[in-house]
Amino acid sequence: MHHTPSTTKPPKVGFVSLGCPKALTDSELILTQLNAEGYETSKTFAGADLVIVNTCGFIDDAVKESLDAIGEALAENGRVIVTGCLGARTGSDGASNMVRQVHPKVLAVTGPHATQEVMDAVHLHAPKPHDPFVDLVPAGVSKIGIKLTPKHYAYLKISEGCNHRCTFCIIPSMRGDLVSRPVGDVLAEARALFESGVKELLVVSQDTSAYGVDVKYRTGFFDGRPVKTRMVDLCEQLAELAGPHGAWVRLHYVYPYPHVDEVLPLMAAGRVLPYLDVPFQHSHPEVLKRMKRPASGERNLERLLKWREACPELVIRSTFIAGFPGETESEFQHLLDFVREAQIDRAGCFAYSPVDGAAANLLPDAVPAELREERRARFMAVAEGVSVQRLRRRVGATMQVLVDRAPALGRKGGVGRSYADAPEIDGTVRLLPPEKASKTLKVGEFTRARIVSAEGHDLVGQPI
Repeated sequence: MHHTPSTTKPPKVGFVSLGCPKALTDSELILTQLNAEGYETSKTFAGADLVIVNTCGFIDDAVKESLDAIGEALAENGRVIVTGCLGARTGSDGASNMVRQVHPKVLAVTGPHATQEVMDAVHLHAPKPHDPFVDLVPAGVSKIGIKLTPKHYAYLKISEGCNHRCTFCIIPSMRGDLVSRPVGDVLAEARALFESGVKELLVVSQDTSAYGVDVKYRTGFFDGRPVKTRMVDLCEQLAELAGPHGAWVRLHYVYPYPHVDEVLPLMAAGRVLPYLDVPFQHSHPEVLKRMKRPASGERNLERLLKWREACPELVIRSTFIAGFPGETESEFQHLLDFVREAQIDRAGCFAYSPVDGAAANLLPDAVPAELREERRARFMAVAEGVSVQRLRRRVGATMQVLVDRAPALGRKGGVGRSYADAPEIDGTVRLLPPEKASKTLKVGEFTRARIVSAEGHDLVGQPI
C-alpha cells in the first residue's frame, strides 16, 4: 500500500513568553505539545496562523509589558491566544477579564499552567489537517520536550501555586493553592535533563520549601524505590542524579523554614550548590506582620548565621520591598541593618507598588511614591556595598565556572558563572583569554579559573 503524504502544510504558531522561570516552564510545555502534534513555530508574527502570548501579571510594569505584547501581536497578526498569569486577572470593574477589557479582539484567554485549554483554543482556531501516518511520530521531540533555555541549563518546576496569602501578592488568586508534582515525575524529568547534557538544574516553584505539604509528604516511587514528597528528600535524590554528570543543582524560592537546615549538609558536601534564593522581603517583625509573611522574621538573622556556620561557602540571594504601607524610617533602618549584618550576597529591591486586587492596598499610612523610590535607592546603595565587599574576598581564589559564552573556542576569552551566580539575575565571571594556546573554552562545559579581580557585580577570571 502506498501512502501519499498530505500536501497541506501544518499551521504555524508564533509564540511570546514573558515573566518568571515558572512561566517559562509553562511555555516549554505548550511548545512541546504543539511540536508533538505537528504544528510549526513561526519566527515572525506576520508569518503565523495565530500567536500565543504567555503573560505575566504580577506587578504593574509586567502587566503593561504583557498588554503591550498582546497589542503588538494583534496589530501584526490579528489572531491571538492569551495565557499565563495576566489571563487570570479581572478588569477594573472587578468582574470582567482584564485582557478582554483592554483587547476585546483576542481569540481566547486562559490562566497559567493551562496547556490543555491553550491547545483546545489552537485546535479551534488553527485546526491541523489530520495525517494518520505521521501524526503519532513527532519529529525532533525528545522525552524532555522543548526547552527555551540554552542546552546546558534548565528549570525544573516542582510545584504550582502557593498556600501563603501575603498582602502584597496576588499569585494565589492567579495560580491557586500549592499543588506539588509527584516526586517520581520530577525525578524522571531531572534524569532526562541530565542525560540530555544539562549541566545546571534550577529548581523553581512558588515556595520550594513547602514541597509536599499539600500531600502530607506522602511516599512516591522512583525507579521502584520509595521517596518522600519532601524538599530534603528531593534534594538528596537530585544530588544522586547530578553526581555522575558532574552537574549543578541550584535551589530557588526557598522560604527560611526550620527544615531547610537539613539541606545544608548536602551543600557543605558539595552535592547541592551552596546557594539559596530566599525571598525575605523585609526584616522588621511589624512590617512582616503587615505583609503576612510566613516564617518568623525575627529568627531569620539567627537562622542565617546558623546556615553559614554549617556551610561557610553559602551564598544568599534575596529580594526586598522598600516603602511598604506603614513602613516608618526606623523600620526601614532595621532593614538596612539586617542586610549589613546578614551579609546578603545578592539583593534586589522593589519600591512597593500597589497591585490591583492585593490586600495591602487597604492598609493605612501609604508611603508617598517619592519616598518609596528614595528608600529603594538607599537600600540598593547599602546592598551593593555589602555585595562588592563579599565579591572582593574571592580575588585570588580558584573557582569552577560554567561557560555561557565563548566565541572562537574562547581564544579571546568568554563569559561564565560560578556557583554564586544564577543565570540572568546574578553577576557573571568574565573569562580572560587562556594563557596556554592549547586551552579552549566550550559553552556548556566547566573550566577552572583563578579570580584576578572584581568589577561591580562581576568577577574576572583567568582560565587555568
